[in-house]
Amino acid sequence: MGVVIPLEEPRREAGIQALSELVAADLERVNALILSRTGSDVQMIPEVANHLISSGGKRLRPLLTLAAAKLASYTGDGHVRLAASVEFMHTATLLHDDVVDESEMRRGKLAARMMWGNQASVLVGDFLLGQAFKMMVEVGSLACLDILSTAATVIAEGEVMQLAAAKNIATTEDEYLAVIRSKTAALFAAACEVGPALVQRPKPEQAACRSYGANLGIAFQLVDDALDYGGREAKLGKKVGDDLREGKITLPVIFAVRRGTPGEREFWRKTLEDGEIGDNTLEIAIDLLQRHGAIDETLARARHYGTIARDALALFPESEPKKAMLDVVDFVTSRAH
Repeated sequence: MGVVIPLEEPRREAGIQALSELVAADLERVNALILSRTGSDVQMIPEVANHLISSGGKRLRPLLTLAAAKLASYTGDGHVRLAASVEFMHTATLLHDDVVDESEMRRGKLAARMMWGNQASVLVGDFLLGQAFKMMVEVGSLACLDILSTAATVIAEGEVMQLAAAKNIATTEDEYLAVIRSKTAALFAAACEVGPALVQRPKPEQAACRSYGANLGIAFQLVDDALDYGGREAKLGKKVGDDLREGKITLPVIFAVRRGTPGEREFWRKTLEDGEIGDNTLEIAIDLLQRHGAIDETLARARHYGTIARDALALFPESEPKKAMLDVVDFVTSRAH
């Protein structure tokens, strides 16, 4: 069961379309580079990599890398390699995540681990990380290499932090936000910062793009949290309630636990900590989330971080790249449910 949250579809589509059109030529080059860099004499590597890479992801992070480079008036071609690196880092993270979470679906298809096994998923993820760093080195910018390698470290830390918080209903909002700042927002931040860093723009401009990306990433993850209990499976690319079945403590649950009765907290403990999932568990969970306004509150938090992301770009003059990046905030916080 899912509670459908109606949002403005035309506005959402415009948000991503403007960005896609702005960098269409560069994105074609990124896609060609991605294809060429997944090639290997080891047959399983391109099979596993392309299963996920070609599965309909929006390429949002590399799109932002290309847009931020335009915002910074970059005129070379290093941003294409950096955008491909960002996508490879993201794909590697998804492959690893699905193994850790024992996920069955990804982007509406069977997860790679279900087809090739956990070992192949982890190792192909490692291959993509290696290719990402190879492309970073080819760009020849130590600053960009530093930004993206630091992000890779922070993402791994976020994964371990999430493991530590898993199935613990005492997790606080601050602890959870620390996880998603590392696990999700770090790559968004790096993706947006490397363009200005490549041009050696003034530090305030680089910091502004980093802030934009980081806060956009937090908003993105919070909307995902809400979608897991109030989305359409066709849009999600996974089953509604996967977070519940995997024992994940996300912000809607944190709100419901904090505001709930002792009996309701016992339900969350049995469900998330003990893994007691029955036929109507998801229905009960969604009812509790609605009763305490947890989904609405999570979306409100997402809009708050979206506003911070928009404000971060205020120091840049009006331009097509700036407008497209601002529209992305609407896309992220108004995704179809």
